[in-house]
Amino acid sequence: MIKQKFKKPERKLTAADLQREVLKLFKENPKKQFNPKQVANKLKLGNSKDAVVHALGKLTEAGHLRSLGDYRFKLKDAPARFLPKKNLFGYVDMTRTGTAYIECEGHENDVYVAAKNLGAAMHGDLVEISVWTPRGRRKPEGEVLKVVERATESFVGTIHIRGKQAVVAPTNFQVPVDIVVDLADTKAAEDGDRVIVKITEWHKKAGQRPKGVVTTLLGAEGSDLEMKVILINKGFSLDFEADVMQESEAISDKITKQEIQLRRDFRGITTFTIDPEDAKDFDDALSYRILENGNTEVGVHIADVTHYLRPGTPLDKEAYKRSTSVYLVDRVLPMLPERLSNNLCSLRPQEEKLTFSAVFEFDKNDKVVGRWFGKTIIFSDHRFSYEAAQECLETAAGNFAEQLKSLNRIAYKLRDERFKKGSINFETEEVRFKLDADGVPIEVYVKERKDAHMLIEDFMLLANKEVATFMNKKMEHQAEIPFVYRIHDYPNAEKVKELGLFAKELGFQLRYNTPQEIGESFNRLAKESEKNEALKLLMPLAIRTMAKAEYSTENIGHYGLGFDFYSHFTSPIRRYSDVLAHRVLFENLSEKTYRYDKGKLSEQCKHISLQERKAMEAERESIKYKQVEFMQKHVGEVFEGIISGIIDRGIFIELTANKCEGMVGFDTLNEPFDVAEGRLRAKGLRTGKVFKMGDAVKVLILETNLAKRQIEMELV
Repeated sequence: MIKQKFKKPERKLTAADLQREVLKLFKENPKKQFNPKQVANKLKLGNSKDAVVHALGKLTEAGHLRSLGDYRFKLKDAPARFLPKKNLFGYVDMTRTGTAYIECEGHENDVYVAAKNLGAAMHGDLVEISVWTPRGRRKPEGEVLKVVERATESFVGTIHIRGKQAVVAPTNFQVPVDIVVDLADTKAAEDGDRVIVKITEWHKKAGQRPKGVVTTLLGAEGSDLEMKVILINKGFSLDFEADVMQESEAISDKITKQEIQLRRDFRGITTFTIDPEDAKDFDDALSYRILENGNTEVGVHIADVTHYLRPGTPLDKEAYKRSTSVYLVDRVLPMLPERLSNNLCSLRPQEEKLTFSAVFEFDKNDKVVGRWFGKTIIFSDHRFSYEAAQECLETAAGNFAEQLKSLNRIAYKLRDERFKKGSINFETEEVRFKLDADGVPIEVYVKERKDAHMLIEDFMLLANKEVATFMNKKMEHQAEIPFVYRIHDYPNAEKVKELGLFAKELGFQLRYNTPQEIGESFNRLAKESEKNEALKLLMPLAIRTMAKAEYSTENIGHYGLGFDFYSHFTSPIRRYSDVLAHRVLFENLSEKTYRYDKGKLSEQCKHISLQERKAMEAERESIKYKQVEFMQKHVGEVFEGIISGIIDRGIFIELTANKCEGMVGFDTLNEPFDVAEGRLRAKGLRTGKVFKMGDAVKVLILETNLAKRQIEMELV
């Protein structure tokens, strides 16, 4: 009998862990030179060559390694004297006490900064800091040296008239200073009014106050005002400046014959869009036809925003500043003015539109055998809502039913192939609202994802992956061509281990020895959570163990999707990252090579990633507000729920019917409770009563507090 040899699991590390291991290798061999391939072999890594090159580059930037050219590196000669401080860049996360933590790229722990060392930095600002580890302590501390980029320059606050001056007190606790305003700049606001104030002169250090001008008097208290406050506090402007609007209105809507001749014509090919019922900006369409050789051609057509958005114009600068459209429960704050987002660029039915397309040829086994990228012109024959497309798929009747059925079959094949190659199913329950005419929620429900949603998603993923792959292949035999990649690092090993202990408490065995095992476990968890309500709690926790996806010129692949190369190409109406991808791709479609400045592109990636994070935070805040607003009408009613979290003050309950979350304080339970380490269970000190995560309970809604976004509950 021949013994079968099993391949040892590949050791794949996060970007931070990889840098530590690489530096350790060089320190153990201080006189040797290594190239990326030698590093990967020495450390027996499963990380891609690009990831190793990225790690070597970061270590060189940090002054640990010296580049010798030709991809060879050596440990940099150590200085004669050890300096405990070093400079890093990161984002400010302000606490209620006025201190802050700085999230630094490539640094394992967030850096603590005392209030006195924050200088003029505010929450969300990108800052340069000096970092050191105090003697006898393990965690690093820091001091802000300078503010590199402000998160926002406008704030919401209450104005107080003080003699010849006014002071605006920001409503957000993360803005720790009042703003001084001259009476001439108050827009005649009265004492106690809510206003928006724009900083005109920043303070130099902690303890000083910045100067500003009132730009807007806000309306009456209520839901509309709170949604505006959420946007402003995240640094988003509610309106476009006059020069931006003037430029957008001046853009011609005529498509010339000369322009058509420069493009591939898809106007005679069946084309349609599938979007949410209430969507106004349609940035993608699909075309479908059977070719003469019997193969199927599918075109993924994306609004050609870059035809109208010219680099360096006021319109382009504003789009970059915003970087993303922001989707709150009851409104959209667009990245582009309405004339572009809902008119010129929107792929509306029965209209000719300019597009940038990724066209794929599938053989009879639904495998991609050909691909083409380029500028096109289309004519959308029909506009589907997701619901209408789903009905068409289920009944096999209606307009373009045959084409939809064929596209859905191909999408299933793409999805199966993606999961076989390591893609992780990150589907979590998405809360949606039905609102009355005043924007007040009358129903809260969980959005159901069906084939029509996933069909569009799979073709967009294909286009994004293939665009990034094309750009990477073009530079196989030449110098790097800087590009905007969408990257996702490996999960944090310690966080996954903690999740594994929690999962075990709920009866689920999580395997986490390798990134591949983690992915397989998460997919298994997604399937089992469909049958076990308690396991659904693990899905958002599993996502929190993951690194955040972000934009970067340094490609390390996308772990969550299982792609070696991935970009964002399919939504330029609402994402500036896609605008940049369109520009770089278009310049490199011919045999000639065009290289954008990598340093500038890297800075743009950081800014866009920051704006994306702020938009997501705003969306979550709006959902929480609307949930509390909805529950105001249900005070005194009883609901079923499950325990979704435990802290020292009480237990959080997620209501089964509508996913609203509130807290039952231990002070309502008539006995003290001991919260176990790991916060998975709490035990009553007198009765021994145990509450654990995932337990089903019934609760009475006691009180709601919109200002604090809180729902107070009591166990029934």
